[in-house]
Amino acid sequence: MDLIVTLSCVDQPGIVHAMTTSVLSCGGNITENQQFTDPITHTFVMRTRFETDQSLAGVESTITQGLSHLKPKITIRPVNQKKKALILVTTESHCLRDLLYLKELDELPIEIPAVISNHQTLRSLVESHGIAFHHIDTEKLGKEKAEGAIKQIADESKVDFLLLARYMQILSPSFCQSFDGRVINIHHSFLPGFKGAKPYHQAHERGVKVIGATAHFVTSSLDEGPIIDQDVAHVSHSSSPDDLIAIGRDIERRVLSKAAKLYAEDKIFIVGNRTVVF
Repeated sequence: MDLIVTLSCVDQPGIVHAMTTSVLSCGGNITENQQFTDPITHTFVMRTRFETDQSLAGVESTITQGLSHLKPKITIRPVNQKKKALILVTTESHCLRDLLYLKELDELPIEIPAVISNHQTLRSLVESHGIAFHHIDTEKLGKEKAEGAIKQIADESKVDFLLLARYMQILSPSFCQSFDGRVINIHHSFLPGFKGAKPYHQAHERGVKVIGATAHFVTSSLDEGPIIDQDVAHVSHSSSPDDLIAIGRDIERRVLSKAAKLYAEDKIFIVGNRTVVF
């Protein structure tokens, strides 16, 4: 059995020794290991992948007991047990299409039980991939009921995280709290410099030379959650607003898909207001 263990705790002597000893105790052979100590929060994080012939229950018991004195936060997951992602969209399809494409290529190790949208625009695209499509009309239902419906679908589908693939709705603080550390969003890196409508047009008017996008965790503070990944592209005076939009779409879909893959592979740790990404 191929397993991934993640650990987060206060930095202290003997953590690596405790992990390797625990893995050895369950007959494990470590194939990957990464660790980092944040000097500001004094938080130690670690991701260990190993192979063993023991049962999952036996491994969980051995690892938990062997590391209990560290008072850590631990996750243990079989590599072949893919995480489930609920995707939220509005009308733009570029991020959604990329996620579906990479999943079909088996380059994005996730399951997608459903896609939710506040419009019907992308129904045919989603259903053509054999995925359930749910239309939740936020304007008609109101934010509270709409978010309640989203939460119900997420709970029934037993999803691990949510992907906002250009979902143009602001989530309430209570909803963000319910899925703390489990909602990933994408936005153009102009924010907060170019707030509001038509950021690419604003960027064109200011003659920017670099545009980009940021994937981040969602918090109750709009577009201020811990950053997972960013990318940029150079542009010039000859780039029209439509050119910037096209380039921006490409960056957005790449950054969101990368963040989804990192999360699916247990490579992201939230430490304070930042992330550690292996």
